[in-house]
Amino acid sequence: MIVQVKRLRAFVYYSLFLYFILTSFSGGDDKFPIPPFKFKTIVIDAGHGGKDPGASGAYSCEKDVALAVAKKLQLLLKRDMGDVNVIMTRTTDKFIELNKRSEIANENQANLFISIHCNSTPAENANSAKGVMLLVYGYHRKEEQMEALRENASIYIEKDYKKNYAGYNEKDPASLIVLNAFMQKYRKQSILFGQLLDREFVVNDIRKSHGVKEQGVLVLAHSAMPAVLVETGYINNAKEEKYLNSKNGQDAIASSIFRAIKEYRGEIKTE
Repeated sequence: MIVQVKRLRAFVYYSLFLYFILTSFSGGDDKFPIPPFKFKTIVIDAGHGGKDPGASGAYSCEKDVALAVAKKLQLLLKRDMGDVNVIMTRTTDKFIELNKRSEIANENQANLFISIHCNSTPAENANSAKGVMLLVYGYHRKEEQMEALRENASIYIEKDYKKNYAGYNEKDPASLIVLNAFMQKYRKQSILFGQLLDREFVVNDIRKSHGVKEQGVLVLAHSAMPAVLVETGYINNAKEEKYLNSKNGQDAIASSIFRAIKEYRGEIKTE
């Protein structure tokens, strides 16, 4: 009898929790208001670094462009969004493993992970390939992100989850439903941020865009939060390389990302 009561109680807890999670997708219910979400931490990841130069052009490489744009974005955020904690995965020409980059975001309970890169294309297409591309983690490879969510479940559910919801078991089907609900929400928010950023590049910067794509990008694989990889342009296209290395180009890219962050913050009804 005691076992049955415990199971029933656990089922009720899970059901109520799922209700709050799932209603957040549709705006919730006036009878059960959802507490406002605090947008506190952004992790900016300058792609590549150190012994990993990334893609290269005629005179520059991806790691340097990515770091320059990341630093400009950091300055904009600190200047105009001072209440947000900005964490850089690197601030120098340093090699950092892909899994370490997402670990930095997870350990700091980031609300958004932005990885900055440059694109490249085969030499025969170099002069014609241009524009930005926004990548979110491909849903067809969800196992890696599920693992990250398991490792950080207590962070993203609530501080005293195990105390308040005795009997939590990551192998329990109900627990997996909870994790899947979070993953669906992160995917939805990643796509939302990608779309806002895409609009900034196209409308305000008059850049060509290849849109928001879902791919199995490793640097996003273990991010237990909304995450977008920004391909800022084709570095082996002569005109794009000049733009990516120019002060005006880097300022424009950083400003577009910054404006998208501000709009995204408003879209998800933060305080």
